Amino acid sequence: MVLEWQIVFDWTHAGPTIVAAFLASLVEFIEALTVVLAVGAVRGWRGALAGTGAALAVLVLMTAILGPAITRVPQGVVQIALGTLLLLFGMRWLRKAILRAAGIIPLHDEDAAYAKESAAMRALGMRARRWDRIALATAFKITMVEGVEVVFIVVAIGGGGGGLLLPASVGALVALLLVTALGVALHRPVAMIPENTLKFAVGILVSAFGAFWIGEGLGLAWPGGDWSLLGLNAGWLMMSLLLVILCRHRSRMSPSVARSEA
Repeated sequence: MVLEWQIVFDWTHAGPTIVAAFLASLVEFIEALTVVLAVGAVRGWRGALAGTGAALAVLVLMTAILGPAITRVPQGVVQIALGTLLLLFGMRWLRKAILRAAGIIPLHDEDAAYAKESAAMRALGMRARRWDRIALATAFKITMVEGVEVVFIVVAIGGGGGGLLLPASVGALVALLLVTALGVALHRPVAMIPENTLKFAVGILVSAFGAFWIGEGLGLAWPGGDWSLLGLNAGWLMMSLLLVILCRHRSRMSPSVARSEA
């Protein structure tokens, strides 16, 4: 009975961290995959895969260094700092997701992004026979840009509480393996996953975690402990849906709003 309770307790403590890190990382890896696929198809797979692999190695090293380093800082300071960054990061994502859901800015289209990147790669001229430096640099850059955000999410979500860095890393790793498997199987952008809905959910999750860590760092006793994350997510969801309705109403009343936001 004690063992069963411990398993449930561990899951309730680490489960939200795994889910949040997985979903947030999934979004970033899907966007990186789209560019890597375009680079590989146009400029060659050797450079594309080498650039991606090099960037992943750097990102793993960054996570290995930053994670343990955070544990040396007083936990309250870490929670407030990381919570603030998570809150700002989540609200940035949530703002775009709300505007897309309201029809003010266009939805993100991975197929269109793939076509645009492919055209840009072709415009750069003939590729090298063996090692294409353009392919290598482009794949490395996009993997680093999206991967740095993944590292930040993993460290910020997992670094705020004791023992949560490993679950956050597991969530990100599962997302990487899933996106890689889909890319290998499909050889095309992962457009079947509703990325815009995913970004809406991730914005809510990350914002809720940010608010939670700030409260923890300030010594606030959350009702129900980790279970209060459910309430925070529900609150952010209700507020976001209300903002979607208000933005739709505003855009209908003033069409110029949509053009200015876009």
